[in-house]
Amino acid sequence: MRLGIEVLCEDLKTKGPLSKKLGDRRLALLAHPASIARLNPGSRPAQWVHSMDALLGCVRPGQITAAFGPQHGLRGERQDNMQETPDDFDPHWKIPVFSLYGEVRRPTENMCSNFDVLLIDLQDVGTRIYTYLTTLLYALEAGVKYNKEIWILDRPNPAGREVEGSLLRPGWVSFVGAAEGLPMRHGLTLGEAAHWFVKKLKIDVAYHVVKMHDYRASSAPGFGWPLGVIPWVNPSPNAASLAMARAFPGTVLLEGTELSEGRGTTRPLETMGGPQLDLPAIRQHMQKLAPEWMRGAWVRDIWFMPTFHKHHGQIIPGFQIHCDHDDYDPQLFKPYRLVSLWLKCIRLVHPDYRIWRDFHYEYERDRLAIDLINGGPELREWVDSGRAEADSFERICSQDEKLWLNERELIYP
Repeated sequence: MRLGIEVLCEDLKTKGPLSKKLGDRRLALLAHPASIARLNPGSRPAQWVHSMDALLGCVRPGQITAAFGPQHGLRGERQDNMQETPDDFDPHWKIPVFSLYGEVRRPTENMCSNFDVLLIDLQDVGTRIYTYLTTLLYALEAGVKYNKEIWILDRPNPAGREVEGSLLRPGWVSFVGAAEGLPMRHGLTLGEAAHWFVKKLKIDVAYHVVKMHDYRASSAPGFGWPLGVIPWVNPSPNAASLAMARAFPGTVLLEGTELSEGRGTTRPLETMGGPQLDLPAIRQHMQKLAPEWMRGAWVRDIWFMPTFHKHHGQIIPGFQIHCDHDDYDPQLFKPYRLVSLWLKCIRLVHPDYRIWRDFHYEYERDRLAIDLINGGPELREWVDSGRAEADSFERICSQDEKLWLNERELIYP
């Protein structure tokens, strides 16, 4: 199995068709710490390096003229959400590094004057809210505006092919929701997402997807992630494991709540909890209301103390979602429904519990974070409705999922 960056580097070394297509044009790379490549794919031991270093060994001197970093920075130095990164100059690579999560989030004319072709090599996690998806869209749109070519060097989707969640509603586009019609768990690689953006939004951009070689998107045990082939490097600081990527389409909802999503623990976004929760009663309600939403993974009762972030220094009860064992079943595991059910049952057990967090979230001040994350108010309204039923929420999700499955196009079998 070879990554898009490895396919490109091999082609550049052998002066293949991709090399001829790039020619002597100036190149820029949009990357982060998980942008890694093997210098010698297929041999043992593999020598893993950053994608920039791999490219520098394949192109003519001076051909790479700029780099870009998404949220958390090119080197992943920004640990928390909503910490901006300034523009910089890399003393090792001797090129300017432009931030797409700082004063601006879209490539500007000045930035784009430094290159002819932008290579995008970002490891995504397969969830709509993950901002690298929005950064991809902004880069495609900048390609049109400034007459630049955009190449996506494709990578696996660690969350696999499964689809879940409601579609982003009209009027709810934001930095954590790139386009109307995307579900929370989309089941696409970044290259496939680029195809969808171009077609759906009619983006007249010169773009090319460098496909992975021999990528098996649904094979066990990785179910999207080639276990034993690619080392896991955090694509963002709290994306600490493959299990996080699997749980994230649900646990990310907690960023819009007063409940802990496990930041400040060693298992962020796999762990969730809050002060003074009656765990036995909440679990009992969950099992009664929608037991099928709790299948496919092990949901374990825990108590934990976040060392920073929400409820730091307090011992709080909650759950840990385990989806890194032999009984994990991606077809049964529904993290979006699971966490939604947990929120619903908190409301049923603790009617006056303060669930929703009202704060400045990802450049938005006037709309609740939970609604931005969910792509509309339906989840919050269902949780707060007071009715102990799951059918109405299931209808919303299942109808939207069918629409998406009929619309998305895959480039890997």
